[in-house]
Amino acid sequence: MWLGAHIGIAEGLGEAPRQGRTIGCDAIQIFSKSPKMWAGPPISAESATAFRAAVAEVGLKATAIHHGYLINLASPKKAMLGRSRKALLDEVGRATLVGVDGLILHPGAHMGEGSAAGLGRIVESLNWVIEKTPDSPVRLLLENAAGQGTAMCSTFPELRSALDGVTARARVGVALDTCHLFAAGNDFRTPETYGALLDRIDSELGVREVRAFHLNDAKADLSSHLDRHENIGKGQIGVDGFRNLVNDPRWAATPGYLETPLAGEDYAEYVADLATLRGLVVPSAPADAPRTRPTSRR
Repeated sequence: MWLGAHIGIAEGLGEAPRQGRTIGCDAIQIFSKSPKMWAGPPISAESATAFRAAVAEVGLKATAIHHGYLINLASPKKAMLGRSRKALLDEVGRATLVGVDGLILHPGAHMGEGSAAGLGRIVESLNWVIEKTPDSPVRLLLENAAGQGTAMCSTFPELRSALDGVTARARVGVALDTCHLFAAGNDFRTPETYGALLDRIDSELGVREVRAFHLNDAKADLSSHLDRHENIGKGQIGVDGFRNLVNDPRWAATPGYLETPLAGEDYAEYVADLATLRGLVVPSAPADAPRTRPTSRR
C-alpha cells in the first residue's frame, strides 16, 4: 500500500507535496479550498503548475482531493441538491486543474426520503457532473459511510448500485474509510474476519472498485455507527486490523491516506502513525509486491 496522509494547503498548493514527503508520505490528500465553504477562490495557473511540479519533484505515487463537507448529492431539497451538484462540478474542475488522481466524496444523506430515492439522486448527480466534464481524467471516489442517520452508502451493495448507475463507469470508484467500515459493523481485526470481509468486498462490490483508503482507527465500538477517528493502534480496531490491510498484496498499488487526529501543526501524530503502519509490514508482503489488478488508475 502507498501510505500517506491528508496535508494542509495553508502554505500554498506547491508546498503540500513537499510537506507530505518530508513526513514520509508516498501519497497525499488535500482540500482544494475550505471544506466549510460552497466555493473557494479560483486556483491560479501558477499554483496548479507548482503543485504538479512538486508532486513530480518529490515522487509522490498518488494524489487526491477530498470534497467539501456541505455537498449532499442525495438531498430531496431541490435548492440544496442543485447547489451540491454545482459545488461538485467546481470541485472536479479544481481537481482537474491541479492534476490529482481522484476526488473523494461523501455520497450524501437521503434525509428521510428513503434509500432508493437517495440512491437515485446520487446517480443522477454523478451523471450530471460527469456529462459536463467529459475530458477530465479525475476519478470520482465514493466514500463509504459509518451508517449514521440517513447517510447513504454504508454498505457494499449500495456503493455498487451507485457505481453501476453511472453511465461513464470508468470515471467512478470507491474510497474505503477503515473507521467507517468498523463503525458500520465490519470487523477485520483477525485474519479470519479480514478474510471474510474481503470475500464480501469481492462479491458485493468488487475489489477492483477500491481505488483508495482512508486509514483511521476508531474511537467507538464495532457497529457504533459513529464517525470518530483515532490514531493508529490507539482505538478499537487496533494494530492487528491494520496489519491485515497493509500486508494484503491486493492493495500494493492503492493509496492509503491518514485522517487521524492531530494535536498541532507539525504532523507529529502522522509521523507516528506512518511509522506504526510501516512497522506492521512483513517481508513476505513488501510495499512493491506484484499487483493483482491493472496498474492503470484511470
